[in-house]
Amino acid sequence: MMGERKEATGPAIDFDGVGLVLGGTRILEQVTLHIQSGHAHALVGPNGGGKSSLVKTLLGQMPHSGRLSLDWNGEPGVIGYVPQALEFDRGLPMTVDDFMASMCQQRPAFLGLSRRHAPAIEQALLRVGMQDKRKRRMGALSGGERQRVLLAQGLIPAPRLLILDEPMSALDEAGIQVFERLLGDWRRDGITILWIEHDLEAVGRLADRVTGLNRRVLFDAPPAQALTPERLLGLFSTHPRVAGSTPA
Repeated sequence: MMGERKEATGPAIDFDGVGLVLGGTRILEQVTLHIQSGHAHALVGPNGGGKSSLVKTLLGQMPHSGRLSLDWNGEPGVIGYVPQALEFDRGLPMTVDDFMASMCQQRPAFLGLSRRHAPAIEQALLRVGMQDKRKRRMGALSGGERQRVLLAQGLIPAPRLLILDEPMSALDEAGIQVFERLLGDWRRDGITILWIEHDLEAVGRLADRVTGLNRRVLFDAPPAQALTPERLLGLFSTHPRVAGSTPA
């Protein structure tokens, strides 16, 4: 356990028979999945298995069949999103502060940080250990440092649902410690976390529940029951099936 939790503030999420076909290829097939409010729920599976596509259906970026619902238990809140990587022209003279301004405020970034958002941005960069590199160009940062900045922007405004797409992939050891500390904070604050991750050891230690996804849900259980050799072998050896194939 990672400390006593507060009352859950994030939404419960239900995927009910969600399917996705792109270019004649079935990406997702009848995905039915419940994510409990205030829990850290990990998605694991092979590359091309549909994990990022499932997240994009939740963000409204992919057409899909079936039903998808969020139960906020009251007023809807903020959804934070941390992508796997940041694609940008590294030659741009964009500093960390410029990037945070462009992502977190409506005021144009070239006018600098607004007084309204400056304290939150400063606190977010402090939490990820990037406060001393605010004037560095984004293109001059290491991959791990850029990933920390992405984590920081996911904190503003404070989310009640946080979607993480392999946030540990570019982090060094110090960055991993930052991420694990943040994850502990989010869990204690009752934020719902949907977390795509390939580091199964980290998932086993940090997630409340784990879903194995390869086009369809192959298992959904607490980490100790989900991450068994038999289940992982079945997950990573299952061949993706294209549209029109016969369900197994």
